[in-house]
Amino acid sequence: MPEIDMSWKDVAAFDELAQDKLVPVSIGDEPIILVRKGNAVTALGGKCPHKGAPLEGGTLCDRPDGEAVVVCPWHKAVFSAASGRLLEPLALDPLPHYPVEIHDGRVLVGLTPRASDVPPPMRESETVAIIGAGAGGVTAAVTLRQHGFAGRILLVGPEAELPYDRTALSKMVLSSKPEDLKIPPLRPSAFYEENNIERIEDIVTNLDIPGRIIRMRDNDPVQADHILLATGSKPVQLDLPGSQLRGVSVLRTAQDARDIVEEAGPGKTAVIVGDSFIALEAAAALRKQGVGVTVVSRNDIPFESKFGREIGQRMRELHEENGVAFVPDCNVTALTGMEKVEQIHLDDGTVLNADFVLAGIGVGPVSDYVSDHHRADDGGIEVDEHMRVAPGVYAVGDIASFPHADGRLRIEHWRTAQCQARIAARAMLGLPVEPLPTPWFWTQQYDQKLEYVGWPAKFDSIDFEGDLDQFDFMAKLKKDGRTIGMIGSRRAQAIGKACIDFDAS
Repeated sequence: MPEIDMSWKDVAAFDELAQDKLVPVSIGDEPIILVRKGNAVTALGGKCPHKGAPLEGGTLCDRPDGEAVVVCPWHKAVFSAASGRLLEPLALDPLPHYPVEIHDGRVLVGLTPRASDVPPPMRESETVAIIGAGAGGVTAAVTLRQHGFAGRILLVGPEAELPYDRTALSKMVLSSKPEDLKIPPLRPSAFYEENNIERIEDIVTNLDIPGRIIRMRDNDPVQADHILLATGSKPVQLDLPGSQLRGVSVLRTAQDARDIVEEAGPGKTAVIVGDSFIALEAAAALRKQGVGVTVVSRNDIPFESKFGREIGQRMRELHEENGVAFVPDCNVTALTGMEKVEQIHLDDGTVLNADFVLAGIGVGPVSDYVSDHHRADDGGIEVDEHMRVAPGVYAVGDIASFPHADGRLRIEHWRTAQCQARIAARAMLGLPVEPLPTPWFWTQQYDQKLEYVGWPAKFDSIDFEGDLDQFDFMAKLKKDGRTIGMIGSRRAQAIGKACIDFDAS
């Protein structure tokens, strides 16, 4: 009997593989996806390295330049279908790429992924200082090391804990019990040690842009060859009588989330001021905790300006179906209590009782360490298409005011910050950069997920297909008959394709 080669596994018949379709197979416990293009087959890891999404439910499509890509169904990371190379976040790592051979009409996949290409070390004598340890800052550090930057990397942030997934705070963390609360890190602590990334817990007080000198509250000044500004936003605080009482909070940091979870629990009552995405994601999470929630807002319909009246009304109904009370068209005038907040006073004379109050009334960019002449009226910092503020200085994320069409935009979304950080990191190294992808974001409230793709713009009509009441729909936002945005629920593949070709359509 001939010896069987145990380093390969027969996974499929070649003739049964559909063209241009993701085909799931497995090697032991490892999920794999097969991609057939003509007579060639590629085998890639079947789980997104970001959160483990099953890629068989993702999108396989072509970019405008003809390159085939795989788009994650959950958070729209984009990978090369030919190699698994990471092209766009939210993932920060490529997909495993397995060898494939075809014998006698059978597809054989090697048990061991191909070794990743390691770029030669470069710029050993240079220093990159990253101000801000959130999504943009960490993505830039990861990208620099992946492309071979061998110099010094400093990551400066105000929080002692590992950089974490801030989007999880309102979507998942607030629904945790105190003993189960976990803040998901963007990278484990070993990553920073293994990649020689120095984390500094401090606040930057001043940035000398021409001299590229960073001055901090507690540490000595640092001069760097390249500086990345990725300081994000800070929540707008309530500025009312009683707003300093204990139990009045915002949700931005891990500690904010811990404090709220300590207050929450069955039988507790909360008033949420504002109907922003953060506010209503928090409302949904707190209801899962058994907290009684009342939302006070100036608006009658949440998200109307971004999603339109129909979707906004359905989102309000979703919350009401889950026990949230809305008090619309009102302003809070004062908060009262002995040492801790107890009552919320509204401008129509209503008084609400609450064990704690959460404000979700917007955010503003953190850029006060930059001189006024570099800041716009809204606090943003102007950058070019490479995210460059000035020679050697870059800005990404919520603070970056970048050119688009005939004007400038600031996008306050996680994925855009990461895409901008990859652009800036590559520009620092003199590598080619691609245009910023079309913005995408999502909101998760209860068991319903809405995804949006498009550039911010006013719309005058909405075309629907599907069932809005059952959260199974696609909505196209229109302006003068042209689609300027898409909102989908349970339409992951269509939204994934739109993330790739929206601007080309």
